[in-house]
Amino acid sequence: MTRDQGSGVRGQGYLSTKRWMREGLVATCGCALLLVAGCRQDMQNQPKLIPQRGSEMFADHRGARPQVVNTVARGQLREDSYFYTGVIQGANGYREEQNLLPFPATLEVLKRGQERFNVYCTPCHSRVGNGLGAIVDRGYKPAANLHDQVRMAQPVSHYFYVMTHGYGAMPDYSAQLTPEDRWAVAAYIRALQLSQAATSADVPGGTQVRELKDIAEAKHLPAGFADPWKLPPTAIQAYPPVTKEGYPAMAPANPADPAIKIPATKPAPAAAQSKPATPAAQ
Repeated sequence: MTRDQGSGVRGQGYLSTKRWMREGLVATCGCALLLVAGCRQDMQNQPKLIPQRGSEMFADHRGARPQVVNTVARGQLREDSYFYTGVIQGANGYREEQNLLPFPATLEVLKRGQERFNVYCTPCHSRVGNGLGAIVDRGYKPAANLHDQVRMAQPVSHYFYVMTHGYGAMPDYSAQLTPEDRWAVAAYIRALQLSQAATSADVPGGTQVRELKDIAEAKHLPAGFADPWKLPPTAIQAYPPVTKEGYPAMAPANPADPAIKIPATKPAPAAAQSKPATPAAQ
């Protein structure tokens, strides 16, 4: 082998070694990249706090964090408390109902109230609100008559309050009726009360007045259609509640006056002030 031939063999060996080192470096870097890619942490596998589980991140070891004070969810600010509660804070600190609607009683509001009343209220109170709804024919006790002196004297927000919280045997309807619909129903109850006790003096001038009996005859309705409603003969009077057995909805089922008892905000008149005790007879 000549000198040049030997140099060529050594050169080829050097190039092979260099190529091997370069390929080994590339393979090492590729393995490192694969290792890094395999150890990545996706969003679905990130550290998180699971509700109702403990956590070592906070001093109290609670995963569910308490809300920041005065935090209000979006759309639940409810600045107008009367619109959502039907009561205001009285001067004496007690809640007071008001004979006031939070918005005008337009014809659209009354139509909406009538539609909701016919859906949710008529099964118990009937379409005219006299408490002789379909439930009476099925053995239930008559519901409250919205035209008696007690209900007529109630402020309009009382009906909103009762629909929101329920009373006696009546459950609350806050899940079925939005606050707007509850106020609309309350406004319609006022219109319904007026319709059942209206006189000719309540009719605007120039408006034709027709008797309900004449309208019934013109529509070929029964002769007693316009007469006052009476308790159906098929009705079953419920037994009076037994105190020791509790009451429906944990409240009296037949209260004489369902009004919310609120102390008077005005001081008692002088005549009602306590008088000195009369000396006992000798």
